[in-house]
Amino acid sequence: MLELKNISFRYNRSKWLFKHVNLAIGQGEIVGMYGKSGSGKTTLAKIMANYLSPAEGEILIDGEKMNNEKYYPVQLIWQHPEKAINPNWKLSTIIDEAEGLNEEIFSLLGIQKEWLNRRPHELSGGELQRFCIARAFGPNTRYIVADEITSMFDALTQAQIWHAFIKLVKERNIGVLAISHHIPLLEKISDRLIDFNKLKSCPNITN
Repeated sequence: MLELKNISFRYNRSKWLFKHVNLAIGQGEIVGMYGKSGSGKTTLAKIMANYLSPAEGEILIDGEKMNNEKYYPVQLIWQHPEKAINPNWKLSTIIDEAEGLNEEIFSLLGIQKEWLNRRPHELSGGELQRFCIARAFGPNTRYIVADEITSMFDALTQAQIWHAFIKLVKERNIGVLAISHHIPLLEKISDRLIDFNKLKSCPNITN
């Protein structure tokens, strides 16, 4: 289980973005989260994936605090894939970071083999996002935070990507926090829904 216990965060001693967030996600469970823009959902996602440290609280993964391991067991898939990829690397190098990815993942996500020899600027945003989704499924991944991961796709492609994504997480018993403004989508893919604006507390406290 991935557990967030009393997580609080603010930037540079400014007003609290959120305080005392508690959340638990089981392995194999898909939890959908929605909320107002600017409320702190993406910041919480970065904390969960160890890109940021909380000002207060702790995160436990299967009952333990995680050290700064080479491959963190909570993987974040960003809304904008170009921000998560080294622009100077070939896609083959980027995908090798995850290790052990197989042909099934490439096929399910519609990744073409010839893309592997290209660099990020030679692919579209949607093509890059397929790589970012694939990369999240490394052998040590236990949880995934998916932050608006299909917002750049049309409706038909969104459905195809989510079908592949759900198949992979269920096969591997991976827990997921899916963040989106599109509540009908979350209702279709999630085991339960959370309104982040109700989950967080005391956003306007200054000290």
